[in-house]
Amino acid sequence: MGESELPVRLAGRVITVDPANRVLLFFYDDPPPKGKHWSTPGGGVEADEDFHAAARRELLEETGWDDVPVAPEEVLVDRNEQWSNLNGKSTLCVQHDHYFVGRVTEAERPLGAVAAMHASDGIVTHRWWTLAELDETAEAVYPPGLADLVRHVSAGKTA
Repeated sequence: MGESELPVRLAGRVITVDPANRVLLFFYDDPPPKGKHWSTPGGGVEADEDFHAAARRELLEETGWDDVPVAPEEVLVDRNEQWSNLNGKSTLCVQHDHYFVGRVTEAERPLGAVAAMHASDGIVTHRWWTLAELDETAEAVYPPGLADLVRHVSAGKTA
């Protein structure tokens, strides 16, 4: 099946950054094409949402944090093929991820009580990554070029 024949899923995601510019990422062990990878909090846009609202809701659902300001400006739009929950079943789709930046005030802030439900969402674990670790890792990280994107956004003070 070619990419043009795959269903499309729209998603909002939050690049969550702490005071030391570490980035919160979740680890997934998905089937190919994406396979094992690290990704920012986020997920599908619901019928009554825009990308920013979806990103904020997903951050709350996946971290338990309701007090993180998420800048309204998109910093990246990316697309990839992956398995996602569409209409209640796992389906190979083309996902369009719209990224926003959220900043926490606590270094390596721990997740709230929602961390216990991560297994049902396919999240294996989570961790805060330094930009140097992102530069050096051979593991798959989404979005690609995340460390440079955080550097760019931080230098520009746009988010």
